[in-house]
Amino acid sequence: MAKKRQWVKPQARPNSDINVTPLVDVVLVLLIIFMVLTPLLEKDIEVRVPETEVENTPPETNDQLVVQLTEQGAIKINSETVGGQEDYVNRLKRVLAAKPRDERVVFFMAEDKANYGALIVVMDGAKTAGAVVLGMATEDLPQGAVVPGQEGAAPAPEAPAPTP
Repeated sequence: MAKKRQWVKPQARPNSDINVTPLVDVVLVLLIIFMVLTPLLEKDIEVRVPETEVENTPPETNDQLVVQLTEQGAIKINSETVGGQEDYVNRLKRVLAAKPRDERVVFFMAEDKANYGALIVVMDGAKTAGAVVLGMATEDLPQGAVVPGQEGAAPAPEAPAPTP
């Protein structure tokens, strides 16, 4: 007997369309992974922001130290010009030595076009001289202010409150 050959006929033409179901599954899985990992990748930078308080009463002491830096790089302590960096640090040491540790506060005012690097050097000099708290002042000093702690010194003006 002769064998008959049987042929299987395809029911329809081959499908050449892309099956998007696995693609959507992979994309959704990746989306979920990124949604879970994104909060873990955020890096926090610790920043101490001062609390904002408005005080209507002036400070009780009149012997605040305000160091000014001019555009030309001249350093002034309560409107009195100081010779150089070493003289500035020595004078500030003498003035701060007479104060208790918790009252060693120095405010800084720099003109708009003053050198930023020079301001940092002046602030570092204040820390070297023994200042505990450094603040930035934004209001000008009244004329005629004298360095406290020197002979015949009039009381220094009240320094403006530090700004955040």
